[in-house]
Amino acid sequence: METNFDIIVIGSGPGGYVAAIRSAQLGYKTAIVEKYSVLGGTCTNVGCIPTKALLDSTEHFHTAATKFKTHGIGTGELTLDFQQMINRKKEVVGQNTDGLNYLMAKNKIQVIQGTACFKNNKEIRVTKDDNSYVDYTAAHFVVATGSKPSTIPGVVIDKTRIITSTEALSLSEKPKTMVIIGGGVIGVEMASIFARIGVKVTILEYAPSLIPTMDKDLGKELKKILQRSDVEIFLSQKVQSAVNNGDSVSVKYSNEKEEVLEITADYCLVAVGRKPYTEGLGLENTKIELDKQGRIITDERLRTAEDNIYAIGDVIAGAMLAHKAEDEGVFVAETINGQKPHINYRLIPSVVYTWPEVASVGYTEDELKAKNMAYQSGKFPFSASARARAAMEKEGFAKVLSDPKYGEILGMHIIGPRAADLIAQGVIGMEYEVTNEDMYRISYAHPTYSEALKEAYLISSGQGSINI
Repeated sequence: METNFDIIVIGSGPGGYVAAIRSAQLGYKTAIVEKYSVLGGTCTNVGCIPTKALLDSTEHFHTAATKFKTHGIGTGELTLDFQQMINRKKEVVGQNTDGLNYLMAKNKIQVIQGTACFKNNKEIRVTKDDNSYVDYTAAHFVVATGSKPSTIPGVVIDKTRIITSTEALSLSEKPKTMVIIGGGVIGVEMASIFARIGVKVTILEYAPSLIPTMDKDLGKELKKILQRSDVEIFLSQKVQSAVNNGDSVSVKYSNEKEEVLEITADYCLVAVGRKPYTEGLGLENTKIELDKQGRIITDERLRTAEDNIYAIGDVIAGAMLAHKAEDEGVFVAETINGQKPHINYRLIPSVVYTWPEVASVGYTEDELKAKNMAYQSGKFPFSASARARAAMEKEGFAKVLSDPKYGEILGMHIIGPRAADLIAQGVIGMEYEVTNEDMYRISYAHPTYSEALKEAYLISSGQGSINI
């Protein structure tokens, strides 16, 4: 086994494995270090991929229960095999990790299993579970160790009754009730999964809106949709404690009136965000510094205080998104190669995989108001879309924010069917500074969900809607 490399990547999540692959493609002798026995990090194993697998499974069940009859489809008595849903999720994860193993072999990337710790800026020690270790050297290192779930004072995650999304994705049986602390992306996705299969879900959110980092109209609409699925939602709530009673959890929280309330459920799922994972990396043996949030400080080229060590993904500042980490993985490899790659962080889309989906890119209305930037808004409901009517997917809207003088697109915010795919059009339009007139004058197939974007462009340009 080789011990000296051009580039060693620490962490095999989306940022890490993409950085390793791109480095190898550019001709560098590359290795990747992963402390777990499988590649893929949080996203592949206990995050993005398994969550989407369960979201799809539960949406199929919900559709069969609520829409099949209208379509003229009879299924007889509808049953749910919860364990089969979990098993299918495991199969999907396995297919993805197998794919990563193939890509490592194809690109001749050496996979090193163990926990990495810097000895200095040129050398790391990788320790296995049996405490044996090997030292490795490299000209360049990329830290891609990701993040882990965080909690709040008074709430201790015990992974039995007080859980994170990781444990929620592998429950042995379907619960009857669940309290979710946090109404951000993870919280609402978990609420969707369990509410669709009959679990009584309650969300407690500290902010006055769901998905508070996104456009406020999206949060308002998503709240209505989740409530129609019998999800109880309490905003502006401060959770004080969560206590494991053995067979249940009691959660105390206070409202805006400072009244202390209590709710009991089978499980309490903590979804209050994530924190960067840097423990045990030996950063103290280098010049690398952390900010107040525990994130590795980097410059505009994603270099740390050590010129030969870079950091990407959740372990640095910015949105904790898999595709952001992937973009940064390519960016770092190409930077080391002497190229001049570019990332526009304003144009990295955010997506929530509830159904309907939620997607956003660019400025929100609140951000434009805070900057005193003039804008025009064009908002078109999917209830007026012929394609959405045909599919019984009439909830939500597409909203475009544009510059009133030149028509440049400033932001796009969608809640509706296939929003995760539709948002790519907004990213392209904003990246290349296309105007709202350019976007509504191109041809859109009819009937499609994308026509909602055309109408939103038209309205944001000061003209009225012309189609359904």
